[in-house]
Amino acid sequence: MSQLRKLLVLGAGGHGKAVAEAALLSGEWQQVVFLDDRWPDLKIVCGLPVVGGLRHLAENAGTTDGAIAAVGNNGLRRTWQRKITAAGIPLVSVVHPRACVSPSASISPGSAIMSLAVVGTEVRVGQGVIVNAGAVVDHDVTLDDYAHLGVGVCLAGGVTVGEAAWLQAGCSAGYGVVIEPGSVIEPGRALIAKD
Repeated sequence: MSQLRKLLVLGAGGHGKAVAEAALLSGEWQQVVFLDDRWPDLKIVCGLPVVGGLRHLAENAGTTDGAIAAVGNNGLRRTWQRKITAAGIPLVSVVHPRACVSPSASISPGSAIMSLAVVGTEVRVGQGVIVNAGAVVDHDVTLDDYAHLGVGVCLAGGVTVGEAAWLQAGCSAGYGVVIEPGSVIEPGRALIAKD
């Protein structure tokens, strides 16, 4: 029997819970534990143990097979990812088994592709990206590092989302739109490429 693989999830908030569930459902991980700064007051989340705060990251390095920073804040996710790497823990991505990811898409470490998301042909997903539930990322889209697509975001072919940009729930972008790094796009907004 193969060894049980253990995932360390940094952050036990809403996104962290969803990432932990996706990891277990994927079958790639058999154990999931959290680090969260609400510990020791917070010890169990969704039936899974919180084993310490973020300051305990290094001491968990020898007991886990990989880690992911699972927080929606793009800057904080970047900082936590750097701490994972500095601790010598492999940075991993989590893909929900009910996401549809093209075999020609590339997904960099530390990214989370959530339930019912679609990641199309030749899409490039950078490091630490979130593609939330029900988001559609069509062919030839580039999601730069730490980009964050909210629930139900729809990106047409050839869109570029700059580093650490956040498209909130229900946004859409037409063909060829370029979203500047660090942009925050309000919920439901439709973006159209300029001629």
